[in-house]
Amino acid sequence: MAAMKKVLFATVVAAFAAFIGHRFLKLKEMTLATREVPLKHLNCHYVKNIEYGAEDITILRDGLAFLSTGLKYPGMPSFSDEPGKIYVLDLLHPDPTPVELQIKGELDLSTFNPHGISVYTDEADDSVYLFTVNHPQHKSQVEIFHFVEENTLEHLKTITHPLLHSVNDIVAVGVESFYATNDHYFPNDALHFLTLMLGLPWCDVVYYSPEEVRVAADGFLSSNGINISPDKRYIYVSDIIDHEIDVFERQEGEQLVYLKSVAVGSLCDNIEVEHRTGDIWLGCHPNAMKLSVFNPEDPPGSEVIRIKNINSQQPVVSQVYADNGHVIMGSSVAASHEKKLLIGTVFQKALLCNLK
Repeated sequence: MAAMKKVLFATVVAAFAAFIGHRFLKLKEMTLATREVPLKHLNCHYVKNIEYGAEDITILRDGLAFLSTGLKYPGMPSFSDEPGKIYVLDLLHPDPTPVELQIKGELDLSTFNPHGISVYTDEADDSVYLFTVNHPQHKSQVEIFHFVEENTLEHLKTITHPLLHSVNDIVAVGVESFYATNDHYFPNDALHFLTLMLGLPWCDVVYYSPEEVRVAADGFLSSNGINISPDKRYIYVSDIIDHEIDVFERQEGEQLVYLKSVAVGSLCDNIEVEHRTGDIWLGCHPNAMKLSVFNPEDPPGSEVIRIKNINSQQPVVSQVYADNGHVIMGSSVAASHEKKLLIGTVFQKALLCNLK
C-alpha cells in the first residue's frame, strides 16, 4: 500500500512538472521570445519634445494628433520620475511639433499617469472630448476632458467602477460613454501571471455609460488596444497575447457580436483606424520577452503592421516598419494621416515618418 502511494505521488508530481514545463514553453511561444524580425525602415525622424514614450496616439479628422506620454506601468521600464503629460501635434503643419496641453480643473496632476486615449467629437456643436486611462498609484480610472482651446484641456470627470479594474485602452462612443479593455482578470500581478501560465482567456471588454456598466465581450487572454471603424459599426480589439485582432459588430443597445479574428503574427498593442481608408494601424512588440526583461545592450524592437479591408473575406496584413530597437524601442501605437505615420512607444521616443 505504501509503495502504491509513493508511485501515485511520483506520478502526480511528474505530471505536474510536465504540465508546468509545457506551459513555460507555451509562454515563450506567446511572447515570441525567440523571434527576430528583419529591418524595414522608412524616411523618419524623432518627434521633438517626446522623450519618455508616446504610449497611445489618436488623430482627429483635421489632422490634430493627441499623444499620451510618461506612462509608468508595472513590469515596464520607465526613465522619468515626472508625472505623465498629454501633447497635441498638428500633422498638417510643415514642421509638426508637439505642444504640451495645459490641464485645468481638480485632477491631481502630481500623480497623472496616462495610458490609452480616445477622442469623441460631438456632432451637435463639434466639441472635442478627450478620454484617457489614468493609473495614479497604479489604480485604474478614466478621465474625461473637454478640449477647449489650442493648448488647454478642461477636466470634467473621473470615472471608477469595479468592472474597470485593469483598464488598458478605451474608445469613446459618446460624451460620457465608452468601451474599455481590461488587460488583467486579476488586478494582482502574480495571479495575472498564473492566468497566462494556464492559458485562461478571462479578460474582457466593458461598456460604460452613466446609465449602465456591463461586460460587453469576453474570452481574451489579454485584451489590449481597442478602436472603432469610421462608420461606427465595428469594434476592433487586440488580444495581444493571442497575436490576433478580434472584430465585433456593434449592434443596438451597445451589444457586441463577435465576427472573426485576424492573425497578425506579433504582439500588437494599440489600434488606430485611418479615417479616410478605414485601414487598421498597429504598434506591435516583435519580441515581448525583450520588452519585459529590458537590456539596453539587446533592446526590444518595434514593428508596425497595417491591415487593409479588415471587414472583407480576405483582409491584407502587411508589415510597414520594423526595427531591432536601435532606432526605436517598444512601439505601442502607429497612427496615419495624409501619408504621414506617427509611431509611439511605451517608454522611449516617437517617430514621424513619410509614407510613399
